[in-house]
Amino acid sequence: MIKNKRAQEEMVGFALIIIIVAIAMLFLLVFYIRSDRNEGAESYEVESFIQSSLHYTTDCGNFLGLFSMQKLITECSKDSLCQDKRKTCDVLNSTLKAVSDSSWDVGKDRPVKGYEIRVVAGQRELASVKEGLNNGSYRGSSQTLPGSIEIFFRAYYAD
Repeated sequence: MIKNKRAQEEMVGFALIIIIVAIAMLFLLVFYIRSDRNEGAESYEVESFIQSSLHYTTDCGNFLGLFSMQKLITECSKDSLCQDKRKTCDVLNSTLKAVSDSSWDVGKDRPVKGYEIRVVAGQRELASVKEGLNNGSYRGSSQTLPGSIEIFFRAYYAD
C-alpha cells in the first residue's frame, strides 16, 4: 500500500510539471503572436504584389490587343508607342502609380509607411514610383524579366 501511495504522488508531480510547461508554452505563443502584428508588409506580400502586377492589363496596346504590365515594360525598353501614340514609358509610370496606390495603403498611422518601385533595363531606369516615407526599415523583392529588365520593390514599415 505504501508503494502505491508513493507511485501516485510521483504521477501527480509529473502531471503538475506537464501543466506548468504547457502554460509556459502558451504564454510564449501568445507573446510571439502579438509581437508580429505591428510589422509591415511580409516578404510574400511584396513578392506577390510584383507577380500579380505583371499580369495587370493596361490601357495601352497595339492592333493585337492590350498589353499586360510585363509586355508594357518590354515595349517601354524598346521605346515603343501605344496604338493611340502615347509613349509606353509614360503609360508604364502612370499605371504603376495607380496599381501601387490602390494596393498599398500608406500613411503615418498605417503599418506600411511608404513604398518604392523601380524598373531598370541595364543602366536605364524605365520607371520609378515613390510614395510615403522611406525610413530605411523595409521588406523588398526583385523580379528579373527577359532582356535584362529588373523590377525592384520595397515596402517601408515602422521601426
